[in-house]
Amino acid sequence: MTDYRHQPQPLVTGPRNMALLAFHDARDQPEDSAFDDAPMGYALVVLWHEGKVLMVYERERECWELPGGGIEPGESPRAAAVRELWEETGQLLEPGELRFVGHTRTALGTTGRVLYGGVFTAHTDRPRTFAPNNEVSAVHWRADGEPLPGGGMVQTVDEYIVDLCRD
Repeated sequence: MTDYRHQPQPLVTGPRNMALLAFHDARDQPEDSAFDDAPMGYALVVLWHEGKVLMVYERERECWELPGGGIEPGESPRAAAVRELWEETGQLLEPGELRFVGHTRTALGTTGRVLYGGVFTAHTDRPRTFAPNNEVSAVHWRADGEPLPGGGMVQTVDEYIVDLCRD
């Protein structure tokens, strides 16, 4: 387990030993920022439809999360966000439809590996039908505080990020 005694208190911790260490708002840190202390490793999408946010049930982690994932070599966080949203949920957005919200600094799992992530938000009035895939078994458009179908853990770090993205 990661020892957080020598760094500031995490903003929030969640299942699978995830900890949100910091959030850098887009007003303070541009989208194309690079960081010296850890790599930019993932992108997340907070997608809204009629006041509800899209959550995915990630098979391996057995947890409800925001859609998103790793950034491939040579890929921008924005391009990764569009790709991951499509791969995980079947929702198709153009890169320009995403609004950059900020960067997260996160300690992942029991290794405590630290990565930065780009957080994007968007609204859709044309949600697409979901088909389960190797990574995601279900999606749900979640109203604020609503229980998720089938129960299961909810990634509280992602819930915190959703709150940062409310209009």
